[in-house]
Amino acid sequence: MFRLWAKEFKDNRMLKDITIEDDREDTRTHKVFQALDKVCYEFDLSKPIWLDTTIAEFKRHAKTRFYQDNFVDEIEFDYLEIHVIEED
Repeated sequence: MFRLWAKEFKDNRMLKDITIEDDREDTRTHKVFQALDKVCYEFDLSKPIWLDTTIAEFKRHAKTRFYQDNFVDEIEFDYLEIHVIEED
């Protein structure tokens, strides 16, 4: 089972969170991208851009934050954090 936890933060307070589960046979990368697509749909967000720093942080910690620089549209929160909390 693959599980990704996404959270929106503003002023160090969590505004929303969601956990996406995926038990399909697929690559980890595909699962991450598909989970992020679901998060963006549920939170009504445009898809964030993976910058080099975002990718590096995610590779190191299985967790990263998307700030205003990662979004084309204006966001109403400080950052979106995603964290892989379970993998097979």
